Amino acid sequence: MSAAMLTEPEQEVLLRWAREVLEGLLHEGETPALEGRRFPPALVQPAGAFVTLHLGGELRGCIGTFSADRPLVEIVREMAVAAATQDPRFRPVPRGELPLIQLEISVLSPRWPSRDPLAELEIGVHGIYLTRGWHRGVLLPQVASEQGWDAETFLAHTCRKAGLDDEQAWRAPDTRIELFTAQVFGEPARPDPAGGGAV
Repeated sequence: MSAAMLTEPEQEVLLRWAREVLEGLLHEGETPALEGRRFPPALVQPAGAFVTLHLGGELRGCIGTFSADRPLVEIVREMAVAAATQDPRFRPVPRGELPLIQLEISVLSPRWPSRDPLAELEIGVHGIYLTRGWHRGVLLPQVASEQGWDAETFLAHTCRKAGLDDEQAWRAPDTRIELFTAQVFGEPARPDPAGGGAV
Protein backbone atom coordinates (compact mmCIF):
# COMPACT_ATOMS: atom_id res chain seq x y z
CA MET A 1 0.00 0.00 0.00
CA SER A 2 1.11 3.57 -0.51
CA ALA A 3 -0.12 7.08 0.10
CA ALA A 4 -1.96 8.75 -2.78
CA MET A 5 0.65 10.71 -4.72
CA LEU A 6 -0.03 14.42 -5.09
CA THR A 7 1.55 16.34 -7.94
CA GLU A 8 3.96 19.16 -7.15
CA PRO A 9 1.34 21.86 -7.93
CA GLU A 10 -1.14 20.07 -5.64
CA GLN A 11 1.49 19.94 -2.89
CA GLU A 12 2.11 23.67 -3.26
CA VAL A 13 -1.62 24.42 -3.00
CA LEU A 14 -1.90 22.32 0.16
CA LEU A 15 1.15 23.97 1.75
CA ARG A 16 -0.20 27.45 0.94
CA TRP A 17 -3.53 26.45 2.46
CA ALA A 18 -1.86 25.24 5.66
CA ARG A 19 0.07 28.51 5.97
CA GLU A 20 -3.09 30.54 5.33
CA VAL A 21 -4.76 28.57 8.12
CA LEU A 22 -1.97 29.43 10.57
CA GLU A 23 -1.93 33.07 9.51
CA GLY A 24 -5.67 33.32 10.08
CA LEU A 25 -5.41 31.60 13.44
CA LEU A 26 -2.51 33.68 14.79
CA HIS A 27 -3.36 37.06 13.25
CA GLU A 28 -7.16 37.04 13.28
CA GLY A 29 -8.04 34.41 15.86
CA GLU A 30 -9.93 32.22 13.40
CA THR A 31 -9.14 29.90 10.55
CA PRO A 32 -10.33 30.52 6.98
CA ALA A 33 -13.51 28.78 5.86
CA LEU A 34 -13.58 26.08 3.21
CA GLU A 35 -16.96 27.15 1.84
CA GLY A 36 -16.73 28.81 -1.54
CA ARG A 37 -13.15 27.70 -2.18
CA ARG A 38 -12.06 25.53 -5.08
CA PHE A 39 -9.26 23.02 -4.62
CA PRO A 40 -7.83 20.42 -7.02
CA PRO A 41 -9.93 17.22 -6.85
CA ALA A 42 -7.10 15.23 -5.21
CA LEU A 43 -7.13 17.60 -2.23
CA VAL A 44 -10.80 17.08 -1.44
CA GLN A 45 -10.50 13.29 -1.35
CA PRO A 46 -10.55 11.72 2.14
CA ALA A 47 -7.09 11.07 3.57
CA GLY A 48 -5.25 11.10 6.87
CA ALA A 49 -2.35 13.49 7.36
CA PHE A 50 0.21 14.88 9.79
CA VAL A 51 1.29 18.52 9.87
CA THR A 52 4.78 19.16 11.22
CA LEU A 53 6.22 22.54 12.17
CA HIS A 54 9.97 23.25 12.26
CA LEU A 55 11.74 26.28 13.71
CA GLY A 56 15.43 26.76 13.05
CA GLY A 57 15.68 23.18 11.83
CA GLU A 58 14.18 21.83 15.07
CA LEU A 59 10.78 20.26 15.66
CA ARG A 60 8.24 22.84 16.86
CA GLY A 61 5.04 20.79 16.73
CA CYS A 62 3.58 17.73 15.04
CA ILE A 63 0.02 16.44 15.15
CA GLY A 64 -1.84 14.11 12.77
CA THR A 65 -4.60 11.60 12.29
CA PHE A 66 -5.09 8.44 10.29
CA SER A 67 -8.81 9.10 10.12
CA ALA A 68 -9.77 9.40 6.46
CA ASP A 69 -13.40 10.34 6.90
CA ARG A 70 -13.10 13.93 5.69
CA PRO A 71 -11.47 15.81 2.78
CA LEU A 72 -7.70 16.17 2.98
CA VAL A 73 -7.91 19.98 3.03
CA GLU A 74 -10.16 19.80 6.10
CA ILE A 75 -7.83 17.36 7.86
CA VAL A 76 -4.82 19.58 7.10
CA ARG A 77 -6.62 22.66 8.46
CA GLU A 78 -7.40 20.84 11.70
CA MET A 79 -3.92 19.33 12.09
CA ALA A 80 -2.15 22.62 11.32
CA VAL A 81 -4.08 24.30 14.14
CA ALA A 82 -3.38 21.38 16.48
CA ALA A 83 0.35 21.32 15.67
CA ALA A 84 0.61 25.03 16.48
CA THR A 85 -1.49 25.00 19.64
CA GLN A 86 -2.03 21.51 21.06
CA ASP A 87 1.23 19.53 20.89
CA PRO A 88 1.84 18.84 24.60
CA ARG A 89 5.61 18.89 24.09
CA PHE A 90 5.65 22.59 23.18
CA ARG A 91 4.11 25.89 24.14
CA PRO A 92 1.68 27.29 21.53
CA VAL A 93 3.31 29.04 18.58
CA PRO A 94 3.17 32.83 19.05
CA ARG A 95 2.42 35.21 16.20
CA GLY A 96 6.00 36.44 16.00
CA GLU A 97 7.35 32.96 15.23
CA LEU A 98 5.08 32.34 12.27
CA PRO A 99 7.36 33.89 9.60
CA LEU A 100 10.15 31.58 10.80
CA ILE A 101 8.05 28.39 10.91
CA GLN A 102 8.64 25.83 8.14
CA LEU A 103 5.61 23.66 7.35
CA GLU A 104 5.76 20.00 6.37
CA ILE A 105 2.80 17.79 5.43
CA SER A 106 2.70 13.99 5.44
CA VAL A 107 -0.25 12.47 3.54
CA LEU A 108 -0.82 9.00 4.92
CA SER A 109 -1.68 5.64 3.43
CA PRO A 110 -3.98 3.21 5.25
CA ARG A 111 -2.17 1.07 7.84
CA TRP A 112 -1.61 -2.67 7.49
CA PRO A 113 -0.48 -5.24 10.11
CA SER A 114 3.10 -6.46 10.17
CA ARG A 115 3.87 -9.96 11.47
CA ASP A 116 7.64 -9.63 11.01
CA PRO A 117 8.55 -5.94 11.23
CA LEU A 118 12.30 -6.50 11.18
CA ALA A 119 11.96 -8.17 7.80
CA GLU A 120 9.19 -5.97 6.41
CA LEU A 121 10.14 -2.52 7.68
CA GLU A 122 11.90 -0.41 5.05
CA ILE A 123 13.67 2.64 6.46
CA GLY A 124 12.60 5.85 4.78
CA VAL A 125 9.52 4.20 3.27
CA HIS A 126 7.48 2.86 6.18
CA GLY A 127 6.24 4.50 9.35
CA ILE A 128 5.23 2.56 12.46
CA TYR A 129 1.94 2.55 14.37
CA LEU A 130 2.37 0.52 17.58
CA THR A 131 -0.31 -0.37 20.11
CA ARG A 132 -0.13 -2.39 23.31
CA GLY A 133 -3.10 -2.17 25.65
CA TRP A 134 -3.86 1.54 26.02
CA HIS A 135 -0.35 2.51 24.91
CA ARG A 136 -0.02 3.90 21.40
CA GLY A 137 2.96 5.31 19.52
CA VAL A 138 3.40 6.61 15.99
CA LEU A 139 6.57 7.62 14.17
CA LEU A 140 6.53 8.88 10.59
CA PRO A 141 8.76 7.29 7.90
CA GLN A 142 11.08 10.29 7.63
CA VAL A 143 12.02 10.17 11.33
CA ALA A 144 14.16 7.04 10.98
CA SER A 145 15.95 8.45 7.94
CA GLU A 146 16.62 11.79 9.62
CA GLN A 147 18.00 10.08 12.74
CA GLY A 148 19.99 7.39 10.93
CA TRP A 149 18.16 4.54 12.70
CA ASP A 150 18.02 0.93 11.62
CA ALA A 151 14.78 -1.05 11.86
CA GLU A 152 15.34 -2.31 15.40
CA THR A 153 16.22 1.15 16.70
CA PHE A 154 13.15 2.58 14.94
CA LEU A 155 10.94 0.00 16.66
CA ALA A 156 12.56 0.70 20.03
CA HIS A 157 11.93 4.44 19.71
CA THR A 158 8.32 3.78 18.75
CA CYS A 159 7.95 1.79 21.99
CA ARG A 160 9.36 4.78 23.85
CA LYS A 161 6.97 7.12 22.01
CA ALA A 162 4.12 4.87 23.16
CA GLY A 163 5.19 5.32 26.78
CA LEU A 164 6.43 1.76 27.20
CA ASP A 165 9.38 1.24 29.56
CA ASP A 166 10.57 -1.83 27.64
CA GLU A 167 12.11 -0.86 24.31
CA GLN A 168 11.81 -4.49 23.24
CA ALA A 169 8.05 -4.45 23.86
CA TRP A 170 7.48 -4.55 20.10
CA ARG A 171 8.48 -8.23 20.26
CA ALA A 172 5.69 -9.11 22.73
CA PRO A 173 2.79 -11.16 21.32
CA ASP A 174 0.24 -8.66 22.65
CA THR A 175 1.90 -5.74 20.83
CA ARG A 176 0.34 -4.83 17.49
CA ILE A 177 2.65 -3.40 14.84
CA GLU A 178 1.18 -1.72 11.79
CA LEU A 179 3.08 -0.11 8.94
CA PHE A 180 2.13 2.72 6.62
CA THR A 181 3.65 4.97 3.99
CA ALA A 182 3.48 8.73 3.62
CA GLN A 183 4.03 11.27 0.89
CA VAL A 184 6.08 13.94 2.64
CA PHE A 185 6.61 17.47 1.32
CA GLY A 186 7.36 20.84 2.84
CA GLU A 187 8.04 24.51 2.38
CA PRO A 188 11.51 25.80 1.48
CA ALA A 189 13.77 26.65 4.39
CA ARG A 190 12.71 29.74 6.34
CA PRO A 191 15.07 32.45 7.62
CA ASP A 192 17.31 31.46 10.52
CA PRO A 193 15.78 32.80 13.78
CA ALA A 194 19.29 33.88 14.84
CA GLY A 195 19.67 35.96 11.69
CA GLY A 196 22.18 33.66 10.03
CA GLY A 197 20.29 33.11 6.78
CA ALA A 198 18.15 30.19 5.69
CA VAL A 199 18.11 26.90 7.61
